[in-house]
Amino acid sequence: MLQKVRTIQSFPISNISLYKEKLLHWAQQFEEVIWLDSNSYNKTVGKYEALLAVEAFTALQTDYKDAFNKLNEYQQHTNDWIFGYLTYDLKNDTEQLKSNNIDKIAFPDLYFFQPKKLIYITSTTVTFEYLRMVDDEINTDLMEIEESSIFEDIVEEKLPKIKLRLTKDQYKERVVKMKQHIALGNIYEANFCQEFYAEDTTINPLTTYKNLNRISKPPMASFLKIEEHYALCASPERYIKKEGLQIISQPIKGTAKRDTSLTKDIKLSSNLAKDPKERSENIMIVDLVRNDLSKTAIKGSVIVKELCQIYSFEQVHQMISTIQSTIKTSTPPVEILKTTFPMGSMTGAPKVSAMKIIEELEVTKRGLYSGSIGYFTPNGNFDFNVVIRSILYNKSKKHLSLSVGSAITNKSNIDTEYEECLLKVKALRKVLE
Repeated sequence: MLQKVRTIQSFPISNISLYKEKLLHWAQQFEEVIWLDSNSYNKTVGKYEALLAVEAFTALQTDYKDAFNKLNEYQQHTNDWIFGYLTYDLKNDTEQLKSNNIDKIAFPDLYFFQPKKLIYITSTTVTFEYLRMVDDEINTDLMEIEESSIFEDIVEEKLPKIKLRLTKDQYKERVVKMKQHIALGNIYEANFCQEFYAEDTTINPLTTYKNLNRISKPPMASFLKIEEHYALCASPERYIKKEGLQIISQPIKGTAKRDTSLTKDIKLSSNLAKDPKERSENIMIVDLVRNDLSKTAIKGSVIVKELCQIYSFEQVHQMISTIQSTIKTSTPPVEILKTTFPMGSMTGAPKVSAMKIIEELEVTKRGLYSGSIGYFTPNGNFDFNVVIRSILYNKSKKHLSLSVGSAITNKSNIDTEYEECLLKVKALRKVLE
């Protein structure tokens, strides 16, 4: 039996935003760090304002082969908090698929760890849950965090020169081919992504994340550091959440820019809500998610709680739907991930056909992009985001990657889809350049 008994201590905090900054700075001394932040978004269905997991006691790292079964065994055996990520390429575990495209970031396909130290914020309280082997460090760590400077050490950065993996003409050629697949009936919709990247680049990951989060303030933000691998994630999208026997998935399909003029901004939001192309994209993915959830749901329990609702964030308006199901008590938590991954919003319909065509037309291996970062609790609950609006960085290789995508349907205007990609990458480039 693995060491899993935790000592729990809670303390009041007065300035949550300042305390979160101090926590993040303090965490940088560890090799394994996962930080999840809701940014106080008022529409988030979530229990925690923020969670921080650091310093692995045990860990699971594997390629895609039999990955979900290994994760299931690890989650059941630890019976404790575990934090980690799933890359998009775990699709190759559940389907006869492959991933042979360019990969310069090289995240392992799956990584989870059991943290020695877990700290989370709820309302005006910070709670420390430490494994017994390190619980004598709670008071020392509390003092270190409170005394922590929020100013970063100066790092000699080499500003990235952002390059495009595809030219605009190459992008158009591939979207034309995707639309031909749609015309032939091979797919109805697929999410097509392109990569922007920089080589021989040195950044301060924490500073970059803070700047990205500051201009985006998304509800599913995350900072991940696993040795030389970093993910700086400003995601607005929840992939899937389990609370008791209830499962919730919230796919995003439909994007519109914000405007500083309130009148224009309201009009942009209203136009997105009524856009027939965006609504049809969203509804197709809702059907896909309903089908995925039905694989583990009690019969008749899959319902659409929200259809094509508009959520507004700092940079963009998004069209989001909320699908809910109920599972049996005997259903293993990992089985819910295995039967729904990768998330519908980042694949297409039908799902397997879309993933095959995506692999054929995209030039970059997605890796952690369009994968997921999240956690399991000791009682089998979980919450996972969708890794979008993110900067992936390999510190040892000095390689940086940012990918963006959009849904292609038979009604897609190629120039409009390309502009949507540029809108999504704008915030990422802004903090880098």
